[in-house]
Amino acid sequence: MTSKRDSEILVHTGPGTPMGELMRQYWIPACLSSELAADGAPLRLMLLGERMIAFRDSQGRVGVMDHRCPHRCASLFLGRNEQGGIRCVYHGWKFDVTGQCVDMPNVLPHEDFKHKVKARAFPVVERAGLVWAYLGARAVPPPLPEFEAARLPADQLRVFCVQRECNWLQALEGDIDNSHFGFLHGGLVKPEDYAPDNRGRYMATHRAPTYGITDTPWGTMYGAHRPAEPGQRHYRFAHFLFPFWTMPPDGPFVDHIVIRAWVPMDDTHTMMVQMVWKGTSPPFSRTAKDGTPLPGTQPNDAFLPNTSDWFGRWRRASNPSNDYLIDREVQSRSSYTGIQGVDNQDQAVTESMGPIVDHAFEHLGPSDRMITTTRRRLIRAAKAWKSDGAVPPCLDDPQAALGARSGDFAAPDTVDWREAYDREMAAGIFPTVAARAAE
Repeated sequence: MTSKRDSEILVHTGPGTPMGELMRQYWIPACLSSELAADGAPLRLMLLGERMIAFRDSQGRVGVMDHRCPHRCASLFLGRNEQGGIRCVYHGWKFDVTGQCVDMPNVLPHEDFKHKVKARAFPVVERAGLVWAYLGARAVPPPLPEFEAARLPADQLRVFCVQRECNWLQALEGDIDNSHFGFLHGGLVKPEDYAPDNRGRYMATHRAPTYGITDTPWGTMYGAHRPAEPGQRHYRFAHFLFPFWTMPPDGPFVDHIVIRAWVPMDDTHTMMVQMVWKGTSPPFSRTAKDGTPLPGTQPNDAFLPNTSDWFGRWRRASNPSNDYLIDREVQSRSSYTGIQGVDNQDQAVTESMGPIVDHAFEHLGPSDRMITTTRRRLIRAAKAWKSDGAVPPCLDDPQAALGARSGDFAAPDTVDWREAYDREMAAGIFPTVAARAAE
């Protein structure tokens, strides 16, 4: 069981908290590049419990800053994005993307002190279709992340966001929990329902896998494995990467270039940001051997219209207000949950735990070892940073994450799980090598 003291460290990410300060040392995906237009409306952002705005100026540069004007604290979200800066509508003070005040029109020229005024702004970089912000205190920010998807150009990626109404950790932990697939997503699917070449039948046959779990330079990893064909085992590998990234195991390992950030907006709202290489193979077929959809597994990706409030972006139409559109009649006869769509099922269970899960109520078992291992790794890193300033994992050596890839494959049952992983990595497809060579 996670102690109350450790739980408090894990779930709180605001300014001054151990986990929040750890996360601020890393580059954070703040929004999609496509959400900002030159001289367009500012965008409200909530990151690690702090209220900010993002805007793109006339030259296409992006600014991310505290939403409060440093003059009288009126919100710059109401500001005019014009001619190379954001102008506060209260008294007309104007700020460029670095936060520097560049105009003070309500002050006489001989009393002007704009050179002394700066809004609280953050370093920003655009890459892989995302706006990244650095909220830490380093004068020179650390290198950008170097996992595979982040190294690809935006035109080779599918990048999207989904908001969850719960704490970041419980949202993230769904991606590193392997055994739930055989219940939440396919609890009523029988092995014989799958076609002979559908890898899903291994999970339907053996719903309680064996695990290999270890710490890594980038975070933690697991290899869940089950009997497959005679002399082989079926593996599903997934990773946690500091400070809030996961690589889920939902596709063929050979080309599975997928990563998700579970960015804390505040302690009870999380923004999932996913990057997927366009060449990535789809997950195992979600159709039965007769060609009909497997119950509950077809996508249901409807979203509510975005609004301009702090939590108004990327909200699913299937949500707590409508019980995730659960169909009890369907649940009674064909779908384990009665909720349509794998992602909606994940969202329903993680949000149903409450805004912040009560870890004292949990009874974790052997199938939760990846979760307990990851929590311990996070707690150690947060405590070490707070007490000794120990450099967090992968921060100054981001290329260490190039050793991480998730997905599934079959391997001889005579091979150790780590050796099986290393062999599959050596045989993988690496589009990032070609992308970097072309730069």
